[in-house]
Amino acid sequence: MEDISLHILDIAENSVAASATFVRISITEEPEKDLFTVSIADNGKGMDAAFVRNVLDPFCTTRTERNVGLGLSFLAQAARETGGDIHIQSVAGQGTLVKADFRPSHIDMKPLGNMTDTILTLIAGNPRTDFLFSYVSSQKSYSLDTRGIRSALEDVPMNSANVLSAIRSDLSEGLQAIKETKNVPL
Repeated sequence: MEDISLHILDIAENSVAASATFVRISITEEPEKDLFTVSIADNGKGMDAAFVRNVLDPFCTTRTERNVGLGLSFLAQAARETGGDIHIQSVAGQGTLVKADFRPSHIDMKPLGNMTDTILTLIAGNPRTDFLFSYVSSQKSYSLDTRGIRSALEDVPMNSANVLSAIRSDLSEGLQAIKETKNVPL
C-alpha cells in the first residue's frame, strides 16, 4: 500500500468485520519529536493474548476464505521502514487498539493519502457503525464523530447521498485547514 490512508482503511474494515459498533481513528503529528502516529481502536470481538503475539505473521488470520492476513504486517512494515514501530493491544470480547508510529523525516515515510475518501468510504460502507476521526497537529485539530451526526439525523440513513455530501464537505474543510497551517500537502 502506497498511502497510509489505505492502511487505515484496511485496519478499520477489520474492526467492522470483528463486529465493532464504534471505531476511533486518530492521527497525531508531533514535529518536535519527529513523530506521526496513527491509532485505530474498536469495541469489536478483540483477540486473545496468544493470537496477538502472532498477529503480525502474514499467515496468522481469522479469515476462512484464504490463509493470509497482510494488513497488520504491511502497516508494521511501513512504520518500521521509517524507524517507527507498531503496538497492538487487544482483549477478547472488549476490542483492539492498533497504534503505528512513524518518523516523518525518514526518506521511506509514505504520504498520508486521501483521508477524506478513506473516512467517507468507511461511513458509506458501514452505516450502522459509528466512527470518531480526529487529526491533531501541533497547530490545529479536527474531528468528526458520526454519533453526533446520527443523533441529529433521526431517521435519515448515514449513507444517504445528502448526508455523505455534507460529511465530505466537512472532512475536506477540516483537513484543508490543517494542511494550510502546515503549508505542506496531506
